[in-house]
Amino acid sequence: MGYCDIFFDLDHTLWDFDRNSALAFGHIFKSRNMPVALDGFLHHYIPLNKLYWEKYRHDLISQEQLRYMRLRDSFDLLNYQVDDDTIHAISADYIESLTTFNHLFDDAIEILEYLGSRYRLHIITNGFQSIQDRKIDNSGLRRFFLTVTNSEDCGVKKPNPLIFEHALRVARADPGRSVMIGDCIDADVRGALNCGLDAILFSAEPCPDGITRISALSELKNIL
Repeated sequence: MGYCDIFFDLDHTLWDFDRNSALAFGHIFKSRNMPVALDGFLHHYIPLNKLYWEKYRHDLISQEQLRYMRLRDSFDLLNYQVDDDTIHAISADYIESLTTFNHLFDDAIEILEYLGSRYRLHIITNGFQSIQDRKIDNSGLRRFFLTVTNSEDCGVKKPNPLIFEHALRVARADPGRSVMIGDCIDADVRGALNCGLDAILFSAEPCPDGITRISALSELKNIL
């Protein structure tokens, strides 16, 4: 294949967002003495968070709306009464607490060490810059990556081609010798393919024909 540069997504690809998010909410509910069943809350929150991130990715809602609405709707579906001031306070607590938990997916460090000896590694992420920087630093990922491209920094989000062009330019990478690895078929895979990069989907779910998919990071050793 002749790859030189590998671009990774961060959340749901290297950094185990769902696990760390659950730990953060568990801590918040306990510290606030909120009688909320964590499993029941997450049952609603996880799909709502995905829905509102999709809206945010396509510039249909603001960052503030994302942070508020995913919580508001989750508590409403639980029939748990909470006022808006508390929602905003929980949202702030969540942002601060989230990066104190930094579990990575199985084999993340091992595969980065393997790939880092063979390729130049980079990150492209749609997450909020200050939070993503803390995730990368606190989880020990920083040492593996030559560049980190954040949507807030370049003003557009994946799958917008401008963020991939920006990342390639900063990395001084040739799209024809680059591959993107991520969990989102729209943002990561189709976004990369539309800009001339190859792409690998990290997902346990089936994917369209013609898309290379892995269900464990360790499988990258068989591909790259």
